[in-house]
Amino acid sequence: MAKHPLWSDEYWLLLMQIYLRKPVGVKPLYSKQVVGLALELHIPPQFLYEQMFRLRALDTPQIEKLWERYGKSPRRLARGVQLLRQMKGFGQASDFYDGVTIQESFERDFKPIEVDGSWMKTDLTAVKAGEAKESDCLMPIHLVMVLDLYFRLTPSTMVKETPEVVELSRLMSVPTGTIVDVMEVFRVCDPYLKNDDFIIHPLLDSCFSTWRKYADDKPERLASLAAQLKNYFKE
Repeated sequence: MAKHPLWSDEYWLLLMQIYLRKPVGVKPLYSKQVVGLALELHIPPQFLYEQMFRLRALDTPQIEKLWERYGKSPRRLARGVQLLRQMKGFGQASDFYDGVTIQESFERDFKPIEVDGSWMKTDLTAVKAGEAKESDCLMPIHLVMVLDLYFRLTPSTMVKETPEVVELSRLMSVPTGTIVDVMEVFRVCDPYLKNDDFIIHPLLDSCFSTWRKYADDKPERLASLAAQLKNYFKE
């Protein structure tokens, strides 16, 4: 497996700490722990996920030594991680990645969608005004989940009372009305409905972007991604 340009062997300690959290083992690809570290390091979750399998397999003498030193000593591991995080510039993108080209790709999927005005009072404007938390905002991954549900329902069942809508609402901690609202926007994106209606909605561009990225691809790819993303919302 090719080494990621931003990967450092010091990061094995960060992965080991995640690996050893209960339940011990390789964590799901889109668990919040893996995604959080990926965002911190600007390294895709897929790469960290694969590295955890290497960690489990002890496939190099270096990894074996790490297990010997830290595997049975949580305190030593915690101290090692703390020292790593205290390194000058660690976690400070402007300093730590100075001179390194960072191309955000997956990061955008886990960041609040910037919309104008006040929508649900949980857009980025509301966050900046202190009226909402950043975690309350919709992210592109929310739209992926709603799009997956959109293809599983018929227009007549895209309502708040539908059990699947209620279930997704509980999973993502997003109001059922918001999910229905987003599906209404996806209906405008759907060429098969031949909908000539014109709407103005703060999420229209984001929904079109999500539609172009996933709706024209094989449906099982979207379904697989949505199934994996459930782990992010379960934590």
